[in-house]
Amino acid sequence: MQCSKCRREAVIYQRYSGLHLCEQHFNRDFEAKAKRAIREHRWIESGDTVAVALSGGKDSSAVLFFLHRLLGERRDVRLMVITVDEGIGGYRDPGRARAIADRVGVPWVTATFAEAYGITLDTIVARKGTGLSCSYCGVLRRALMNRIAREEGVTKFAYGFNLDDEAQSVLMNALRGDAERLTRPMREAEGMVPRIKPFMYIPEREVALYAFLHVEGFDLAGCPYAGDALRGDVRGILDEYTYRHPATKYSLVNLGETLREPAKNHTEGLRVCERCGEPCGKICRTCQVLDEVRKGG
Repeated sequence: MQCSKCRREAVIYQRYSGLHLCEQHFNRDFEAKAKRAIREHRWIESGDTVAVALSGGKDSSAVLFFLHRLLGERRDVRLMVITVDEGIGGYRDPGRARAIADRVGVPWVTATFAEAYGITLDTIVARKGTGLSCSYCGVLRRALMNRIAREEGVTKFAYGFNLDDEAQSVLMNALRGDAERLTRPMREAEGMVPRIKPFMYIPEREVALYAFLHVEGFDLAGCPYAGDALRGDVRGILDEYTYRHPATKYSLVNLGETLREPAKNHTEGLRVCERCGEPCGKICRTCQVLDEVRKGG
C-alpha cells in the first residue's frame, strides 16, 4: 500500500485518520503530535533538568530517543535517565536500560526496591498474590523515582505513557466509581517532581513502531504480574470497542482532561508524612503499602 502523502511504501495505517503513512511521514506525524503536547502543556522550559523514567521497554525507550532528538542540541535543558529495579526475577534487566541510555550519551542513575525498602516485588507477590501487584508496585516505584529525582536536581519527569495507557486509566477510574481520581487536578503536589507525558495523545501501536524504527535492544516482555490486574481486563475491553469505534481512546483522554480542568487552579498546602518525611496528600500511601506488604499472608 502506498503512503497517502507520497508514493513510498506505507509502514502503518491509521484507522482513526484514514491515512497510510510511509516511514518518513509517519515520523513527521508522530513527532509533531509529541511536540504539540509539550507545547500546549508547557512541559519543558529553559533551565529544566528532564529525567526519563527508563524501564528499557518500548515506551520509555521511545520517549528517551524522541527527547534526545528534540533536546540534544539545547544547552539550556539537561536530559538524564533514571531506572528503578523492582526486583522481578527474569524481568527488566537494568543493564538493558543502561545500554539504551549509553547509546544516546545520556547520564543514567539507578535504584532498587531491595535497597530502598528492604523488599522486592517478587516477595510482595509471594505474600499478597498478584491481584494488587500493580497498585503496590506503582506506589513504591513513584515514591522512589521522586526521591531519586529530587536528589539529582530533576525539574521534570518524562514518562512513556501513551494514549492507550491514559484512556485505560480514565475507564478504570470510572469502573471503580473513583470520582476523586477522575476529577483530580492536573498538577503535582508540592515536593513531587512534575511529570510530563509527550506520548499521551499517541496510540500504543504507533509508539511501538517508532521504537522499532529508532531504538535497538529494548525489552518486549511485559511484566509477569500484570495479567491479573484490572488494567489487563480494561485493556481488552477497550481494544475490542476501539476496533469498531476508532476515536474512543481519544474521547476518553479528552474526557479525563475535561473533568480535571475546573480544579486546575486549586492548591493545597504541603503535607509531610510523619514517618518517612516524604510529601503526601492526606496520608502517605507509600508507608501504608510497606506496612501491608511486610505482613505475612
